[in-house]
Amino acid sequence: MPFGPCIRSMVWMPSNLMSTKTPDQKLQALWARGTEFLGCPHAIMGGAMSWLSERNLVSAISNAGGFGVIACGSMTPDLLGPEIAATQKMTDKPFGVNLITMHPLLDQLIDVCIEKGVSHVVLAGGLPAAASITRLKEAGVKVICFAPALAIAKRLIKNGADALVIEGAEAGGHIGPVATSVLAQEILPHISDVPVFIAGGIGRGEAIVSYLEMGADGCQLGTRFVCADECVAHPNFKKAFIRANARDALTTVQVDPKFPVIPVRALINEGTKRFNEAQREAAARVEKGEVELKDAQLEIEHFWAGALKRAAIDGDVENGSMMAGQSVGMVSEEQPTEQIIQDLVAQAVQCLEARESK
Repeated sequence: MPFGPCIRSMVWMPSNLMSTKTPDQKLQALWARGTEFLGCPHAIMGGAMSWLSERNLVSAISNAGGFGVIACGSMTPDLLGPEIAATQKMTDKPFGVNLITMHPLLDQLIDVCIEKGVSHVVLAGGLPAAASITRLKEAGVKVICFAPALAIAKRLIKNGADALVIEGAEAGGHIGPVATSVLAQEILPHISDVPVFIAGGIGRGEAIVSYLEMGADGCQLGTRFVCADECVAHPNFKKAFIRANARDALTTVQVDPKFPVIPVRALINEGTKRFNEAQREAAARVEKGEVELKDAQLEIEHFWAGALKRAAIDGDVENGSMMAGQSVGMVSEEQPTEQIIQDLVAQAVQCLEARESK
């Protein structure tokens, strides 16, 4: 992307000062706001992947200089507490916890995060209530929220969000309809109040540099870490990622306009067909009045949770859900988490070096 430093990023390092720095120093300057906010050397957040973003991968990302994030997903408070404690034993570096706003026990999960001294909480899966943000902030927790549009970004900041994540349709799992590059152009020039992190389709350091120069303060990657040595994903799941191309990660379709569901990007398999069948069955039950729309939609979310576990943990890559972002085409081998982060940083620095030589 041929974007130079915009006004937003120049708040942290004017271009006339940037030119006197080495490529490594330039990278540090570009994401200085992000690293300060996260409390880590590299403004690289680990995307919260259900079943996979647990103590092993999260601590490995944080120990390697990034920022790991526990995926609470459908965990209950009695499960989340021990997971946080176990992660704290494996790293003394900052990490966060991702909570789904539609979780029926959200308030109790927030209590657990506060009691365990979690420094950052990511509220995802819907527009968080201002009350949830306030509770966390009053306890000294930094709150990160997802912003799928500029208007929502402004509303979240007004409600107290400390930072935002802009995630585009290239990401894996539940996604919105707009590409990362478009969202970045829509939102970054207009948001300077809080740090902003970009997610969706990022698999190399050059892309990180491009978004930083557009005004982002860091990036979030999920798919890239699935094949980390420390990730507990089943070997079959990892092999499927290594074999896959970007075009293999497609989005699910909505089979009934009267039964809206959030599309999911995944590697197409028999599990995708099962999801379409589950949609039809749930829509029919709503139509007959057997279940409320909201409850049926929640059943679909439970379907995804179970299907993802079947593939990611149990290794059934034919019938389970193979959630993956389009950056899966850049996953070519299993590597230690530290090596993955070192590669990303090295690619970013080399990108800046190449520009100096022109």
